[in-house]
Amino acid sequence: MNHVSNRVQSLAPSQTLAMSQKSNELKAQGVDVINLSVGEPDFNTPEHIKEAAKRAVDENYTFYTPVPGYMTLRKAISEKLKKENGVDFAPEQIVVSGGAKQSLCNVVLSVINPGDEVIIPTPAWVSYVEMVHLAEGKNVLVPATIEQDFKITPEQLRAALTERTRLIIFCSPSNPTGSVYSREELAELVKVLADYPDVLVLADEIYEHINFTGSFTSLASFPEIADRVCIVNGVSKAYAMTGWRIGFLAAPLWLARATNKLQSQYTSGASSIAQKAAEAAYTGSQECVEEMRKAFERRRDLVVGLARTIPGWKVNNPQGAFYLFPEVSSYFGKRYGDTVINNDSDLAMYLLEEGHVATVAGSAFCTPGYIRLSYATSDDNIREAMRRIEAALAKLV
Repeated sequence: MNHVSNRVQSLAPSQTLAMSQKSNELKAQGVDVINLSVGEPDFNTPEHIKEAAKRAVDENYTFYTPVPGYMTLRKAISEKLKKENGVDFAPEQIVVSGGAKQSLCNVVLSVINPGDEVIIPTPAWVSYVEMVHLAEGKNVLVPATIEQDFKITPEQLRAALTERTRLIIFCSPSNPTGSVYSREELAELVKVLADYPDVLVLADEIYEHINFTGSFTSLASFPEIADRVCIVNGVSKAYAMTGWRIGFLAAPLWLARATNKLQSQYTSGASSIAQKAAEAAYTGSQECVEEMRKAFERRRDLVVGLARTIPGWKVNNPQGAFYLFPEVSSYFGKRYGDTVINNDSDLAMYLLEEGHVATVAGSAFCTPGYIRLSYATSDDNIREAMRRIEAALAKLV
């Protein structure tokens, strides 16, 4: 008997999680695999945040939480947005969820009707297009190549907008490329969006603090579109809190109320203990954030330098996040024994099975011909992983 809904059957599984699972299966068999497939900081959660969680348990923060989150946390987020980003969102405009992924999906499900168009610049994180599928919307993919530093132009954006466009999902710093739009580049895109007042802008800013440019600009800081920008962010990346599952949405009040209504019916409020930990993250010392950012910048320099020595790879210099997205199509058509590399998925699997390094195919991010490497791991792991990759690629003829 198979009664799985069409809705679920139409979804593709997450290829990033799938590759991570395959990596773990090989490890369980005793294979020494270096996992560069998962977007997760390898640092432990800072001590002052863990201590806040322990206090929350001792103080009996163990009951249901308000659906949009504790008011103390929402006030802390409101202050963070004002202080760091120069944008004003009242606590009532903020909805805390079980991770930024839920916040993103809440928005898509709250505003997209069947047939509505959603513009997604690509390469794009794997889940955006599937969230739109879930809402029965239509994905409009706008590609940017490595020659563009993976950033779309105002002309590309204008060409993609139609009277059916309801939403654009924008991510800077980007997963999977690490590209960061400058304020000037954003300003040019905003000029285009200003001509389309019915288009909502969803700004995924989860990698805000893993940024090597010296500054970060939120799309909500542009007055021309501020009343229709919603920000999604959270504690996972900046504070090494992936398992705590706390993200937030800051949005126009009507949308915050809509997502609150939706969330009330399928998860209710996020974890009480995790919320108190997140509150400590936002209100406590930010030295830990800068320490981790510096480590990621050092690792970026290391992996880019090593990647540029690999024959046939095209490599940019990502300005944020912790990913490298090299163009690798020069290896297509090559073989090793009975293994033929026809595409990026074949190459990623070959690197796992022959090189024992887990990566993710670029096609997972709507961009065939590339692979994604996460350098959220130690310097030694990066050096060894790149050595293995180069050795495995050298076997292909």
